[in-house]
Amino acid sequence: MSTLETYAHPAGRVLLALIFIVAGFGKLGDVQGFSGYLASGGLPAFLAWPAVLFEIIAGLALAVGFMTRPVALALAAFSIVTAFLYHLPVNEMQQVMFLKNLAMTGGYLLLVAHGAGALSVDRRRGGAAFA
Repeated sequence: MSTLETYAHPAGRVLLALIFIVAGFGKLGDVQGFSGYLASGGLPAFLAWPAVLFEIIAGLALAVGFMTRPVALALAAFSIVTAFLYHLPVNEMQQVMFLKNLAMTGGYLLLVAHGAGALSVDRRRGGAAFA
């Protein structure tokens, strides 16, 4: 494994995880407001707390490379669903947000296909089967 590959995996995981970690912690300040936003997209407001916890926990798991493939698959699904429910290109900013979610989905799918890499909890726990 090359040095680039060794360090690109954790850097990519952390960068892909940051958006969920930051967003999840940010929503903690106004979960009630977030529940209203969820309802505006057609989802039940009671999903606010599970969504916030998912964003934080999945983001942290991805950052350290823990259960990377299933977590990345869940984040890919989350990104696609939110793209279509909340960011359909109705104006320029929403179009950018929609495309951002699609790009993130692509990154998560690459992690599903290729795993966490050498510097990860997955590698320490299970060896090459998880890498």
